[in-house]
Amino acid sequence: MKDSTPNYITPEGAKRLQKELGELRSKQRPVVVQDVADAAAQGDRSENAEYIYGKKKLREIDRRMHWLTRRLESATVVGQREDGATAVFFGAYVEVEDGDGIRTTYRIVGEDEIDLAKLHISWRSPLGRSLLKRKEGDAVVFRRPSGEVEVTIISVRY
Repeated sequence: MKDSTPNYITPEGAKRLQKELGELRSKQRPVVVQDVADAAAQGDRSENAEYIYGKKKLREIDRRMHWLTRRLESATVVGQREDGATAVFFGAYVEVEDGDGIRTTYRIVGEDEIDLAKLHISWRSPLGRSLLKRKEGDAVVFRRPSGEVEVTIISVRY
């Protein structure tokens, strides 16, 4: 059964996935193919560790390339908003403040772009869903595993 949820992605995220696919296709895969061919030329493949490892690595690269191709084909690239929107939509940087006065800026991105180190969160995450269509000054409650948390939207920018 196919997931009917759209696969939104920012232009930056799409470029990153395309770059990874290109690197796998043009750089990493040809090197591994050559390594496997060299290992195969050594003779008995059943006990040839380089050959066995190379074939495994080749399968991993092919699997990743297939996954990237499918994700890019199904992706809907959502460009930067330029209409002066003050509400939170896909691609927004949202600064929030919690009850302790701690401010954090998140970016609402697609599922393939999640990067918690950069505070890029999915639009489908509990916080992402709670922030969508809200405006500066709105209080938003969302559920964490530890319980409900309330944050106030300080600013929205694109």
